[in-house]
Amino acid sequence: MGKCILVTGGARSGKSSFSEKKADSYGNKVVYIATAVPFDDEMKERIKKHKESRNPKWMTVESYKNIDEIINKYGQDYKCFLLDCITVMITNQLLEFFHYDVEHFSVDDCDKAENHIKEQIIKMMNAIEESKADAILVTNEVGWGIVPDNPISRLFRDISGRINQIIAQRAEEVYLTVSGIPVRIK
Repeated sequence: MGKCILVTGGARSGKSSFSEKKADSYGNKVVYIATAVPFDDEMKERIKKHKESRNPKWMTVESYKNIDEIINKYGQDYKCFLLDCITVMITNQLLEFFHYDVEHFSVDDCDKAENHIKEQIIKMMNAIEESKADAILVTNEVGWGIVPDNPISRLFRDISGRINQIIAQRAEEVYLTVSGIPVRIK
């Protein structure tokens, strides 16, 4: 049975570096699941820096949905999955769910979007638990700041917080990174 490790923290807190060091202990048998989509030049540069920092011998799969299928496909042949990151995955799933029209949606639409994302996360967690490989999941703590001034940002914050709780409850280990220092909290 695969073990789940959740690594959370604020922006630039050292989550990815810590997670990559943990994944290095599995050698070259790591599948790196990259959830970012290069929408603009700034995101392209971020993705480039992430690629340069990770072990080039790891296999990379770029996807922000159907993560359970990736785990099921590679879980017998690899020792570890490193997914970076849950909150970017949520962002991309929200954008896709709303067909990139984040201005016009109802409360019912919000509930449907959250339920869809929750289903994806539960399938992913089930696949991790059924896999022989461990998983390191990176996420962000986005609820520690001010209340966002627009509905889509509040929806994102709320969904991210609830999804992080689901993952943390099922994870064997949870780390909070602060100023580059990981602190084990579970």
